[in-house]
Amino acid sequence: PLPLPRLLWLNTGVLVLSSVALQCAVVAARKGQIDNVRLGLATAGFTTLAFLIGQLMAWRQLTGDGYLLASNPANSFFYLITGMHGLHILGGLVGLGRTSIGAWDGARPERLRLGVELCAMYWHFLLFVWLCIFALLAGWAATFIDICQRLLT
Repeated sequence: PLPLPRLLWLNTGVLVLSSVALQCAVVAARKGQIDNVRLGLATAGFTTLAFLIGQLMAWRQLTGDGYLLASNPANSFFYLITGMHGLHILGGLVGLGRTSIGAWDGARPERLRLGVELCAMYWHFLLFVWLCIFALLAGWAATFIDICQRLLT
């Protein structure tokens, strides 16, 4: 079986920080605090880039240890799922970049607030998806199903 690199734990924490930073930007946008909006957007951008770099480092670690994409279906599944998640995050960075440009170029407050709220919603969703992926990869899915079955019976 494919071992879960410890780096993924750090990456998970970094992605949580990114989502928190965007939520702080939402609160600041609603209050009209443009400097705090900018800080939240910049923090989210940098932490998201750190997450993506961390994911690439985890891939490199795994391939260096001989866990190659084509070695077996489990490896292929890992690279496919984490790669697709990374691509969605890259897409989110495009939206975050546009919103950030608006924050520095003096976008109308209501337009900026909407952009920040949409980015945060997308980020929170991607965080939720990552937490589900991470739980699945860590082998917690069976435990979760057992807990749910006990609660329902």
